[in-house]
Amino acid sequence: MTSRNQQLFERAQRHIPGGVNSPVRAFRSVGGTPCFFQKGIGPKVQDADGKWYTDYVGSWGPMILGHAHPDVIAAVQAAVVDGLSFGAPTEKEVDIADLLCELVPSMDMVRLVSSGTEATMSAIRLARGYTGRDILIKFEGCYHGHSDGLLVKAGSGLLTFGNPSSSGVPAGVAENTMVLTYNDPQELAEAFAKHGDKIAAVIVEPVVGNMNLIAPTQAFLNAMRELCTKNGSVLIFDEVMTGFRVGLKSAQGLFGITPDLSTFGKVVGGGMPLGAFGGKREIMEQIAPLGPVYQAGTLSGNPIATAAGLATLKLIQAPDFYENLTAKTKALCDGLVAAAKKHGVAFSAQNIGGMFGLYFAEKCPGTYDEVLACDKEAFNRFFHAMLDAGHYFAPSAFEAGFVSAAHSDADIAATIAAADAWFATLK
Repeated sequence: MTSRNQQLFERAQRHIPGGVNSPVRAFRSVGGTPCFFQKGIGPKVQDADGKWYTDYVGSWGPMILGHAHPDVIAAVQAAVVDGLSFGAPTEKEVDIADLLCELVPSMDMVRLVSSGTEATMSAIRLARGYTGRDILIKFEGCYHGHSDGLLVKAGSGLLTFGNPSSSGVPAGVAENTMVLTYNDPQELAEAFAKHGDKIAAVIVEPVVGNMNLIAPTQAFLNAMRELCTKNGSVLIFDEVMTGFRVGLKSAQGLFGITPDLSTFGKVVGGGMPLGAFGGKREIMEQIAPLGPVYQAGTLSGNPIATAAGLATLKLIQAPDFYENLTAKTKALCDGLVAAAKKHGVAFSAQNIGGMFGLYFAEKCPGTYDEVLACDKEAFNRFFHAMLDAGHYFAPSAFEAGFVSAAHSDADIAATIAAADAWFATLK
């Protein structure tokens, strides 16, 4: 009998490209039919066939409190009755701006938008407008949304300018983007030595989550800050994924680096479409209506999204919230590694705060090339085995995973036990 998931996927493909509204949801990387979810409670999600899963995707990061947290739902319900959108200022916009600048000391001012892509696109435009320069440096394997100037792959040499990595991106747009190797401070120094007076900005995921989880070296982050300061370039931390995920002061607080601009999404909206970018007052005052850099959005600062975001940001300030979240995530990683080792499977895992990475390799990768060298086919088999057992991981070997405050020790133990049973079949 055809499952409800299969029926929905077949129907979806008639009018939605690939049957999905964001590519990774199509399961093309791992194969099979995607799950269509209809409900989430705490750490669990239910698909269209009524099957429940322990969720380690969490809407790709926002659900740090778990699904349908009663305080967040209540805040949204209270906001909805007053109206869905005004296209005019509301008090909640001021409240969340004040809170974001309080929690992230590098931000003097902040502008609300509707997505992480919009936040990073706007921050880069602002950096170029502020510096009067064109060149942007990004790093191989980092993803900053789908705006044209960021869909760029490395050129023939990593010190050359990039090429479009998506059809529809003009070569003239890509030629102002330089793609370098993540965690390579020497290569970054060489780029600045060659082009320093033309570099508007460096944008980086301070902890990479879009080629699986890659931890930065402190030397790499330090070099980035020092070189940007020396050359008058803007350092942009893309904290769309890491923001309030790895700590209350985000990755910049964890690693002790002060960026010039920061971009946020996911957790700041509590599951609703909300993003933000902010930073030094002198840079932010270049944004319209104060300055010449134009940015606008009809739904920016939407009252329903800000209500969800404010409720979430309030709850994550609870004492020991991040200590407990980090401990749970580490327990998952350590348990999976121990289970794999017991059965002689080449496997590694690591976490930073509530983010984690799983790799079918002897050690955790530190670069894009090392990620590509992991056993992707082994991950695909693991993914489907865990899905069958009721544990939902990201449907790609190149995505980080997430644990929520709602995951219990029993949830994590059950996931480790299911993995252990699958590892045992590989002997």
